Amino acid sequence: RKYSPLPSSPFSSWAPSSSSSSLPAAPRRSPRALQHHSSLLSQYSSLLESYTEGEIRQLISALVERYSQTMNSGGHELPLFARSGSRRKRARARHKPCALKELEVSISELGLGYESDETVLFRYCSGTCEAAIRSYDLSLKSMRSRRRIKKEKVRARPCCRPLAYDDDVSFLDTYNRYYTVNELSAKECGCV
Repeated sequence: RKYSPLPSSPFSSWAPSSSSSSLPAAPRRSPRALQHHSSLLSQYSSLLESYTEGEIRQLISALVERYSQTMNSGGHELPLFARSGSRRKRARARHKPCALKELEVSISELGLGYESDETVLFRYCSGTCEAAIRSYDLSLKSMRSRRRIKKEKVRARPCCRPLAYDDDVSFLDTYNRYYTVNELSAKECGCV
């Protein structure tokens, strides 16, 4: 098959040319031989040199129009230019302080091997502990970077963990057996 650009927009779409087509045939460009160029920069420069100034303007206006449509429609495509502030929002989201959160779940969802439709309020700890870094954490990180501590699994930063737990949780499983689970839900969180 041979392909030729449509006369209305040489960059937006390409269609196969055939003798039964009602569209007039556009002038064909000779194929570009880019294989002999070694660098990517030389490939792009020779590619752009083959276009006329009007074609380049049309390409740029099509890209700008597509970008503005994406931004106005709330699309999920990657924008050409990063929005200012999005990096700061991600950074703030990553550094939320250690806090107690809760979620209503069934006993079966807890993954402890019990089958029950009863629900519990599961409290857990979530967040970062950047403010709680102590001299120990800095020294441990330095020793790991100098490879003085090699194979042991150690953490060079504090973790957001439960400091205290709620009361024990009792429930009936699907076979009417009674169980009690201790230290299931967090009561207080902190950096350990």
